[in-house]
Amino acid sequence: MIIVVHTTTANMEEAKSIANALVEKGFAACVNMHPITSVYKWKGNVEEEGEVELSIKTTSEMLEKVKKTINSMHSYELPALVWWPIDGEKKYAKWITECVKQ
Repeated sequence: MIIVVHTTTANMEEAKSIANALVEKGFAACVNMHPITSVYKWKGNVEEEGEVELSIKTTSEMLEKVKKTINSMHSYELPALVWWPIDGEKKYAKWITECVKQ
């Protein structure tokens, strides 16, 4: 199954490092990086920070490897990690599957 994994990072350097590791290891076909502003509650306080959002295209079979890689490289105490199945154009879905090592 094709999925998108979402996480955020502290800066573009960290985002690029994680993205490159995921693609080079064959755990993801593509990672999009978007600068964003996040407002969130952390340790009882409302925080507002600039972050970089990652949209990671992969397969459900690679999810544990993606999570392990992100957790091992991430600077946050609690990285955001959510994912959902996606549907898309068949040729694109096939490309994702072919890029990800099974």
